[in-house]
Amino acid sequence: GSMSGALVGVAAIELLLHFFPQWGYLITGGGLVWMLQVMPGGMGHALFQLRDRLLRVVAARRHIEVPSLVADRRQPATDHAPREEALLATALTEEAHEPGVAEAVLARVEGRGAESPTDEVPAVAGSGAPPRPPLGHAAMGNGDGQGRRPVLSCRGVEISYGPVQVLFGVDLEVHEGEIVALLGTNGAGKSTLLKGISGLVKVGGGAVAHHGRPTTNSAPDVMARSGIGLMPGGRGIFPTLTVEENLRLATWLLRKQKQRVAAARGQALELFPVLGQRMHQQAGNLSGGEQQMLSLAMAFMTRPKVLMIDELSLGLAPTIVSQLLDVVRMLHEMGTTIVVVEQSVNVALELSERAVFLEKGEVRFSGPTSQLLDRPDILRSVFIAGAGAVTEILSDGTGRAPAAASWGADTDGTGRRPPPPDAPVVLEVREVTKRFGGIRAVDGVSLRLHQGEILGLIGHNGAGKTTLFDLVSGFLPLDGGRVILGQLDIGPWPAHLRALAGIGRTFQEAKLYPSLTVAETISIAFERHLESRDLVAAGLRLPASLDSEADVAERVETLVRTMGLSAFREKLVGELSTGTRRIVELSCVLAQDPAVVLLDEPSGGVAQRETEALGPLLERVQQSTGCSILVIEHDMPLLTAICDRMIALELGEVIAEGTPAEILEHPQVIESYLGTDSTTIERSGARSL
Repeated sequence: GSMSGALVGVAAIELLLHFFPQWGYLITGGGLVWMLQVMPGGMGHALFQLRDRLLRVVAARRHIEVPSLVADRRQPATDHAPREEALLATALTEEAHEPGVAEAVLARVEGRGAESPTDEVPAVAGSGAPPRPPLGHAAMGNGDGQGRRPVLSCRGVEISYGPVQVLFGVDLEVHEGEIVALLGTNGAGKSTLLKGISGLVKVGGGAVAHHGRPTTNSAPDVMARSGIGLMPGGRGIFPTLTVEENLRLATWLLRKQKQRVAAARGQALELFPVLGQRMHQQAGNLSGGEQQMLSLAMAFMTRPKVLMIDELSLGLAPTIVSQLLDVVRMLHEMGTTIVVVEQSVNVALELSERAVFLEKGEVRFSGPTSQLLDRPDILRSVFIAGAGAVTEILSDGTGRAPAAASWGADTDGTGRRPPPPDAPVVLEVREVTKRFGGIRAVDGVSLRLHQGEILGLIGHNGAGKTTLFDLVSGFLPLDGGRVILGQLDIGPWPAHLRALAGIGRTFQEAKLYPSLTVAETISIAFERHLESRDLVAAGLRLPASLDSEADVAERVETLVRTMGLSAFREKLVGELSTGTRRIVELSCVLAQDPAVVLLDEPSGGVAQRETEALGPLLERVQQSTGCSILVIEHDMPLLTAICDRMIALELGEVIAEGTPAEILEHPQVIESYLGTDSTTIERSGARSL
């Protein structure tokens, strides 16, 4: 945690190894484990604690009061401690059902809200003593105007990541038994608000309360014990542990209550039977849908009073989303209050009756979800404002489209047209196979991508879609088959040579440089278009190098402006939200100007209105560059609007191929992938009530 601690640790290890070389493994192995157990803060933290103790002794002897020396100390332990621990254990059991009892006991144990050490704690239901009002119950208002206090309340919450402020005075009230949808533009601070409530991020201003008890900046474990659960976005699992080990960790707070642990585990496996079949597999090897199931199961196994779900439908097939929505409704019927962050307004409308909409860290709307559909001033595309300037970005600076023939070009103003059947094949996959152990992730898949074509790839989570992209782009070696780009067999080529040959690729989770700014990241994507790459010229700042860099800088500015990233130009990529990183990644692909573009779930984590604007942008990109696009997507309105053909995969094999209309009506596709829930199929697009 500090430079001094690291230096002291290195010195200690080197001295011990010098004097006791025969005990090297014991020192570097067992010694490290001992250090983590005894001094988890490190040797530097231990030295600081020793320093503070000595200073406290000196201050006490000289009768000097130094607030900074006692600010981090808890109230001194007294004979009340064992009694408080017993009360805490009682409050956390199923018998403590009286409203406010567990919260009051937690406040008493943490030393908050009690007027004196002799304050009594409200009696547990069934004890015969009349209950007292909960200790430390803050007056947060009546909430709904009928005297009912909110179960969760935020007042003027402000949160920053270093010098960058994300939330600006956010107010939020959630009442018991509600399902509240937290919506907003990408980067609005939705996930940050959930982290601030659960104690994972420090709240810089404002207040957070649970059942009226102030919980601002409480430790995450304290929040979990008080009944606040969080399902984090982007796969909240431990990928190197098995499914069984993940479920065991999820019940850590209940580890001494064997019956409750067994019941919680049984319920999780009953809701998600597929997890029972994967108990001994590493969680990181599960499909995206199975990982999301595991994450949700881990979140509700302790039966939290308030469950906060971040990005429920992110990257999931319609049938999986439908199943997860049923689970969320069941948890709600069991008495759990739910706050869900969702990018799709259509899904949120199906799940919740009230919504809170954030934009640029502030609340823009709070009310019935259905009213959002009548607010075009709120539900609008902020990033992808239009696609008209794409030609300017990708051309040679003259505003003209590339000279290469574009079968999808708009020549008569009627919009993009599909390529003819006899259009040249730019990418061919022949009987491609990939095995992981005894499992065939891709089993003899063949496809052809014609020049100027947009080809969609759909399938259940775990069907082998992303694995096929890895094989085409060179991130995985082939176990069988061939990959042909133009007239070249690129199967043996490494990934970087395939990129130079004209294959561009996005990923399910954006692969960007977290320590670079948005402008710097996009500039790197323009590297292949630099007219001067000479290191000597760059080092000496010769005119050729300066002119080349100036040309790239101009293109970067145009692309940043067109993609709506001007406000994020100088922000580090690692500080951006999931959806914003997706926009940056797409910008990098546009900068490369590839012949074949592989898009892996481009709408993942992107707000609904941005998704609706993404389709016209992709069509415009294809028209302007003449490239061919192979896209994996779960948003059916987006996919059917832009694709000329679609291919459906199941268990690594092609089960259907044809036009979008033919694929959506295919019985096997409906049964295995689409399902019958129109809400989860149509995540974007207009919806009538």
